[in-house]
Amino acid sequence: MSDPKSSPRRSATPLPALQAALTDAATDPVRRALWLDALEQKLRPCLPPPLADHCRLANVAEGGRLVFIVDSPIWRARLRLAAPDILDVARSIGLAATEVAIKTAIAPFAPAATAAGATRPLSETARSSLAAALATLEESVSRNPAGASGDRRGGRKR
Repeated sequence: MSDPKSSPRRSATPLPALQAALTDAATDPVRRALWLDALEQKLRPCLPPPLADHCRLANVAEGGRLVFIVDSPIWRARLRLAAPDILDVARSIGLAATEVAIKTAIAPFAPAATAAGATRPLSETARSSLAAALATLEESVSRNPAGASGDRRGGRKR
């Protein structure tokens, strides 16, 4: 017989996903990511408005180095100019920040927004080809009112 003390019973009710992820032994990366996200949310309002959209806090390295990622070299230069203010804000919220490191990402953070309804106008050739195809379809339907759902079944003839 097994000893009831050797294996703890699980709760009958399931845990929410985040709580289940945080109860595992390997939760340090998850907790750190949540902490970094919360820290970024505190620092972001203190950044100049155009800069806030183009940079993200990536890490707080040993020695109090704040590592930011920007999406182009111009934003790297602007963040470097704002570094003293960022350090002051980080110190005011309890971090022992000593320097700001900035990395430039290869790809932008958000994909370029495309308008959902934006379409290119049809050329005259494309328009006439589509009209001819539609006319052919209408003609075939008028000859065979049952259409494709009638006696055609696909496959090979026997």
